[in-house]
Amino acid sequence: MGETHNHDHNHNHNHNHQPPPQQAAAPPPMPLGSARGPLFPPAEQLLQLHYCIHSNPSWPQTVLLAFQHYIVMLGTTVMIATVLVPQMGGGPGDKARVIQSLLFTSGVNTLLQTLFGTRLPTVMGPSFAYIISALSVVNDLSDGNFRSEHQRFEHTMRAIQGSLIVSSFINIILGYGQAWGNLTRFFSPIVITPLVCVVGLGLFGRGFPQVGDCIEIGLPMLILLVISQQYMQRVHPVAQSILERFALLLCIGLIWAFAAILTVAGAYNHVKERTELSCRIDRSFLLQSAPWIKVPYPFQWGTPIFRASSVFGMMGAALVSAAESTGTFYAASRLAGATPPPAHVVSRSIGLQGLGQLFAGFFGAVVGTTASVENVGLLGLTRVGSRRVVQISTAFMIFFSIFGKFGAFFASIPLPIFAAIYCILYGIVAAIGISFIQFANKNSMRNIYVLGISLFLGISIPQYFVMNTDIAGHGPVRTPAGWFNDVLNTIFSSPPTVATIVGTFVDNTLEARHSVDDRGVPWLVPFQRRKGDSRNDEFYSYPLRINEYIPSRFL
Repeated sequence: MGETHNHDHNHNHNHNHQPPPQQAAAPPPMPLGSARGPLFPPAEQLLQLHYCIHSNPSWPQTVLLAFQHYIVMLGTTVMIATVLVPQMGGGPGDKARVIQSLLFTSGVNTLLQTLFGTRLPTVMGPSFAYIISALSVVNDLSDGNFRSEHQRFEHTMRAIQGSLIVSSFINIILGYGQAWGNLTRFFSPIVITPLVCVVGLGLFGRGFPQVGDCIEIGLPMLILLVISQQYMQRVHPVAQSILERFALLLCIGLIWAFAAILTVAGAYNHVKERTELSCRIDRSFLLQSAPWIKVPYPFQWGTPIFRASSVFGMMGAALVSAAESTGTFYAASRLAGATPPPAHVVSRSIGLQGLGQLFAGFFGAVVGTTASVENVGLLGLTRVGSRRVVQISTAFMIFFSIFGKFGAFFASIPLPIFAAIYCILYGIVAAIGISFIQFANKNSMRNIYVLGISLFLGISIPQYFVMNTDIAGHGPVRTPAGWFNDVLNTIFSSPPTVATIVGTFVDNTLEARHSVDDRGVPWLVPFQRRKGDSRNDEFYSYPLRINEYIPSRFL
């Protein structure tokens, strides 16, 4: 009351009184949320990795980790051969040779990519993107007059080889012509987030749905891997380093032995054929039919056959594999402790991927290669992002591609075991995609809209195309032009490709100029330029002194 009275009194006397005593300055307002816990600043490089791109574990650990990478990529290789070879008319012996060819080309392409491509620790494995185009070739030739199924298989292989060889030039031109890298300059963290997310999430069909094909093997594998790799490592310091890095191998060994016991005990003697194929360890017939020693060589199936209708479909697959690899490279850069790959590095890696597809066509692989999502997830699972580990893994791929019996032994691991592993590895890659949002404004409704529409359509549109594709590879686009159908059905069946198209278009047309800071563009631009950040050369420059001998426009 006294203050009010004085105030009125002062007012009546024309403010001739002395000023009231000064109050203490109010503290600056705390950021929203900080009162309830710490705020975590953005981190360009993950700090919890044990080994990043340059650092290497001891040699025994490196070899074991490399073998683990080989085992993980083997699942996709066997899966693709299992889907395609029977449709082409091939038997178990043909399937074994196709797996050998896929392993050989993957090993060589991985080595080239880690030396002269992105230089990130990414395994280049066979790509599912080519399945629709390959099935289209199979379907076109299914009515031909062949003396035997084996002759139909070889003829189909030659047709697939021819289309792989010709379509590889699209990636070579887009890559070494710098066009693909220039496309990535339109990316912001708002585009990279859904792109990397759906690289992992878009593969949900190869996770638990395939675990369910043999639930008594797949589910124990999934549960055992989570418990041993995450929970049991807390038991003892020695257990921590072993289980964190090698729990995957231990779990595969245990569940594989369990599957062998069930097979021998006759648990699958009177079950459906699909269950037998998924659960039994002796249903692939690879061990009996694989050669002891066979070196893959160019044109081993015969002279390639070039058919225009097949080539266009494969071109669509080549574009899709480039989009998928780009998302995987961004994930790998984060899990290897590197900065995002600059535009010129993405360009040269896609150009080299095109050369790898050309090589795959020469050596009789049934599909082209792409950056393996599951192996990038393995970097996060083991917290080892070392480039050397992946380079050593190529020795296993090439060795087992030549010594067929040994390779066939590991290729007999039931596929639900791999599917259980994918449930975790694909999830890690998807979560790494989410981490890119920290460099943009997470509270912008405009960003939330772009993210939401890119994520949802990136999964929903391909699901529509997959659900409406029959066993012969005919998708929902069915015009009289078969090549046109193959291109569109392939492109829109790929979650990363759809997410890239939707995200890049909407992000660059919707209030793009007024929300540059919100989109995180100022953070990303220095990494996209060759000399924009001092660390770019540290992670991505060529080995030795190759730079001095290559024209700068190709670096």
